[in-house]
Amino acid sequence: MAATQQKPNRTRLIGGPGLLLVWLYGVMVVGAVSRSAYQIATEFDRAPLAYTLSALAGVVYGFITYTLVRGGETARRAALVCCAAELVGVLTVGTWTLLDPSAFPDATVWSEYGMGYLFIPVLLPLTAVYWLRAARPRRPGD
Repeated sequence: MAATQQKPNRTRLIGGPGLLLVWLYGVMVVGAVSRSAYQIATEFDRAPLAYTLSALAGVVYGFITYTLVRGGETARRAALVCCAAELVGVLTVGTWTLLDPSAFPDATVWSEYGMGYLFIPVLLPLTAVYWLRAARPRRPGD
């Protein structure tokens, strides 16, 4: 008889609004990674900081997408930390691009708080943090 392997019982994070978050993060992965890969490959010397930050944003989006799909408490916590770090990055880079535009000869995904992406880069982590906090398991009596 073959032994059956049981998958761990993971709390789903992609039900309801979580599914929309996965979809939006997936779109952002494709947008940020493809844009930065092209820019790094063809014109890296023009704006290395901007293109590197866009690539970093794509990696962050990819990790968050993965953790949301994976589910479970550990993944939820990792996604929460990553979304908070993403928000700090968006606010930092967004402010930096407004205060010192000469540092960014070309835009990043997070430039001007994601204005080139309809402000999704600043709204997405705020929404995700809210959703991930609401999706945490409840203890009896809470």
